[in-house]
Amino acid sequence: MMLPKSILPFACFFPLLAADNSLLLRNVTVHPISGPNQENTSLLILEGKIAEMGPKIPTPKTKNFKVIDAKGLHVYPGMIDSGTVVGISEIGSVRESNDYGEVGDFNPQLRPLIAVNPESDHVPVTRANGITSVVLVPALAGGGRGGDGSLIGGQASLMHLEGWTWEEMEINRSVALQLRFPTIAARGFSPQTLSVAPSNYQQARQNKDAQVRKLRTFFDQARAYKLAKDSKLPGFKTDLKLEAMIPALEGKLPVLVMAAREREIKEAIEFADEQRIKIVLAGVRRPGKQIDIIAKKRIPVILGTTLTAPEEEDDAYDAAYSLPGELHKAGVKIAFGTFGAQFARNLPYEAAMAINFGLPYEEGLKSVTLNAAEIWGVADKYGSIDRGKVADLIVTDGDPLEIRTQVKMMFIKGEPVDLESRHTRLYKKWMARP
Repeated sequence: MMLPKSILPFACFFPLLAADNSLLLRNVTVHPISGPNQENTSLLILEGKIAEMGPKIPTPKTKNFKVIDAKGLHVYPGMIDSGTVVGISEIGSVRESNDYGEVGDFNPQLRPLIAVNPESDHVPVTRANGITSVVLVPALAGGGRGGDGSLIGGQASLMHLEGWTWEEMEINRSVALQLRFPTIAARGFSPQTLSVAPSNYQQARQNKDAQVRKLRTFFDQARAYKLAKDSKLPGFKTDLKLEAMIPALEGKLPVLVMAAREREIKEAIEFADEQRIKIVLAGVRRPGKQIDIIAKKRIPVILGTTLTAPEEEDDAYDAAYSLPGELHKAGVKIAFGTFGAQFARNLPYEAAMAINFGLPYEEGLKSVTLNAAEIWGVADKYGSIDRGKVADLIVTDGDPLEIRTQVKMMFIKGEPVDLESRHTRLYKKWMARP
């Protein structure tokens, strides 16, 4: 049987195909995200990449080539969590099991990817709900809303949720520089009483202004360092912290700014304009009138959990549920991050709740797939099912945003992934109890 011309470029590789990352899925409904759904079709994966999609793809005449008849099932691109600490935090309340922050205000040189524990129990539990890759964000104190910690916590890294080592899991070790914009703390910790109490507003404002000045000074130092490096001044010495700032200053690397409320969002945008840097806002909760500014400046937003109570007592009960829809309606590109490890598995349900309160369904799917890939600069390889892209796929028995849907199969870089986790092991154990 002759192979279609569209597949011929791959034919020369057939004798070398590894059985673990090349396969043919038959009789599936493919949801590409980037285009219309394809029902009762086949999907050919070669060397870990999408090679062809269509109803009449012949089986390659190659020894050990896998063909899976998945009739009645659905294929989606793997989901992307755009902000989490999966792999670098095990038990939030046990300090020794967390490796996502360092002392000091400025740590732009730190890369959380190299601290990942591939054997973390959170990895398979998160994968089980269809999440194939995550963005690791350092110094996520305060649940992604800015809390205490470094002003610049390090570099956000994009990684797969599969691999023996962090090198195998790596997609891009630096997709953004993480910055926590200073805020006026409503409460403060008293070392004398070992308790949290309301802050003195005047003192809190002074502390916040001091942090902003410190942040500006650091950016000035980084620019002076860059100028000295470009000028090749005699006696120039490399400084790892300032060196890590250069891609952001040159506009090659976006800065992920944690800012939740209208005032800090406004100040963060003004700071970005002043410093001439590209930003991505994260942890947005109460943007107020800044929504229009965010849209006008085409600033992407990484939203935190929608499954949460209102921020303030006088907020509408559905404030968190409806915010994604409001941002989309204004023209803002959004994605979702769980900003933690324990509930990273709930990523699809964050989008689902937003869909129930105004976010169009197609945008809900994009927010955990293609939108995320575009925001992080990897849409040429991830986020949708298109020819030439990496085969990060999930095979489900229904809509992956619905709780009752089961992920039947998962492929990362075309290789099948074991969906067993601590949850499934415990389920089997106690179901078999005498």
